[in-house]
Amino acid sequence: MADAGTRGRRDLTVGPIGPTLLAFALPTLGSSVLQSLNGSVNAIWVGRFLGEDALAATTNGNLVMFLLLAFVFGFGMAATILIGQAFGRRDLLAARRVMGTAFGNFGALVAIMSTFGWFLAPQLLSLLATPGEAFRLALDYLRVIFVAMPPTLMLTMMMMALRGSGDSMTPLWFMLLDVLLDILLNPVFILGLGPAPELGIRGSALATTVAAYISLAGMIAFVYLRDLPLRLRGAELRFLKPDFSLLRVILAKGFPMGLQMIVISSSALAMLGLVNRHGVHVTAAYGVTQQLWTYVQMPAMALGAAVSAMAAQNIGAGNWDRVSQITRTGVFFNFGMTGALIVLLTIADRAALGLFLGPDSLAMPIAQHIQLIATWGFLFFGVSLVLFGTVRANGEVVWPLIILFISMYPVRLGFALGAREWLGLDALWLSFPAGMVATSVMAIILYRNGSWRRKHMAPADCPDDMECREQAESVREPGGALNPAG
Repeated sequence: MADAGTRGRRDLTVGPIGPTLLAFALPTLGSSVLQSLNGSVNAIWVGRFLGEDALAATTNGNLVMFLLLAFVFGFGMAATILIGQAFGRRDLLAARRVMGTAFGNFGALVAIMSTFGWFLAPQLLSLLATPGEAFRLALDYLRVIFVAMPPTLMLTMMMMALRGSGDSMTPLWFMLLDVLLDILLNPVFILGLGPAPELGIRGSALATTVAAYISLAGMIAFVYLRDLPLRLRGAELRFLKPDFSLLRVILAKGFPMGLQMIVISSSALAMLGLVNRHGVHVTAAYGVTQQLWTYVQMPAMALGAAVSAMAAQNIGAGNWDRVSQITRTGVFFNFGMTGALIVLLTIADRAALGLFLGPDSLAMPIAQHIQLIATWGFLFFGVSLVLFGTVRANGEVVWPLIILFISMYPVRLGFALGAREWLGLDALWLSFPAGMVATSVMAIILYRNGSWRRKHMAPADCPDDMECREQAESVREPGGALNPAG
């Protein structure tokens, strides 16, 4: 029977690297697909039932939520790496300390942000220049979404922490629960089906809220019922109080990782501004190409997350040869998985784009052209994500941020603006692979020549706390193995 140290998770420090990495990455990929599918289906519900103004309103509200998710992503990723390294060292108590610090401190912070967000929602929408006809709808939607924010963000952080422990299946099942509830409840609350009240756009936000609370409660119950390694019991509940030595590390490492998301999203907004100058058909073509690119980049993102978790555990265990093999295998899988998607889209581009555009749409040939000359760059994007995943696993978070900033702004935007007299509109589309190739070249230089291998993420031992030290001994057996009674 599995013990508390192994139940519900995969030991990423042993076994064949290729099958282990793939088995860990595929559930993460499934979670990403489900998340994107959820957004697409909910947009269909809102657009069909409530119209374009309501759809514009949800777009503005979801942008605010995305920025907050970017904030939590960085800190969640830092916690994931610390947990992974602790599992690699077979230090279960250290992993639980990280879990308690992350969940307790950021749970309180998110609750405060949610409260302020409710009252500041009008000002946030004004900053986004929300169109007047959609402003009232967006306000109704956003205020309910702020109620959904605590469970949504904590569910995201908990899923990331579980992946750090080597468990990618539990997050997949509860992402599936969250998505199914959200999709099914949207028409119920929007239209007032059965005993439910008819709430319009607030109903869509309420569906998201209910789904998030149920999924978070279900995941917490599952962790305790299955006695998964990261659960806190008895004296361990005090880990929910601030551990400032850990909190400083999570903040210091998490903030640059959160900024990476902001850099990417702000660059995307700048590119959209350049595209919008060329008319509605070009914008529509770019928009549907972006829809396809969302799915093209998913394998690379899943592999990057899997490589980071796997590398963190092996760094914690001191298996540096294995870390290099993990990185090479991740790059190989990226070429296979991302490359297959790019080839498929090249062959069947009209059919894929036809999911969003009519056969006689003037945007169709433009979208086909964009897809043909720009999508190949995602092969290099995937290489960057894998290499960043490895260096990040040992605490190197500043250089990936600098590299992304250089590739998103001086390279991508500089190419789009500087080459437009020479290449015309194609300068915009070729700027995407130009930025991705530049990112991969700089990522390779960082991986091969950077000082990331000499970094140290966090102290492994307890702080100056005798009770913590005594508890650490009780969770270990002689020789450093995890004690099942822990």
